[in-house]
Amino acid sequence: MSHTCSAPRTARRAVACAAMAWLAALPTAASAATVQVEVMDAAGKPLADAVVFLESAEARRAAKPLAGAEMAQEKRQFVPGVLVVPVGTEVRFPNHDSVRHHVYSFSPAKKFELKLYTGTPANPVLFDRPGVAVLGCNIHDQMVGWVVVVETPYYARTPSASGRAQIDNVPPGTYTLRTWHTRLPVGAPAQEQVLAVPATGAALASVRMTGLLP
Repeated sequence: MSHTCSAPRTARRAVACAAMAWLAALPTAASAATVQVEVMDAAGKPLADAVVFLESAEARRAAKPLAGAEMAQEKRQFVPGVLVVPVGTEVRFPNHDSVRHHVYSFSPAKKFELKLYTGTPANPVLFDRPGVAVLGCNIHDQMVGWVVVVETPYYARTPSASGRAQIDNVPPGTYTLRTWHTRLPVGAPAQEQVLAVPATGAALASVRMTGLLP
């Protein structure tokens, strides 16, 4: 007896054939690799809180806005101090302090102002251009924060202990690896280098950042 699905004779066989056809139509799992980036300062010491991201034409097409992004104010500080979001992301700025804050940015990447408020403003701020927005508070001069807006879904930050960031599930291809840190002069571009990512396994990169402010 033939076991092909060319002419199913029973309801059970018809269901089985339909399931086989559905499975055959599914795309195969895409190849992807892990990217590990070691970031050091000019002296060769691990650099914490560096932002690394991978750019390419394909990555730009794959970038999607992040849902639920927030940069809060707690104990008169921005939390987190550095927020990385894909372009098109709306960010809320809840104030968890008992005092009012006046959040603003004059950066070319995003200019906005949230005048004196408590709680959470009704409307989030849309970050619709790539770049770095430096944030401050008109009332508390010591408060500073950064929103890094990227055109890619492949990004990470280096932890404090190792200075090594990891980006998972990166499709194979040639990327521009960009590295940015808050100690770069305001307006300075991220450092960049070319990185080839294999179909599987891991791609390793080492970055030594120069020109950092104390």
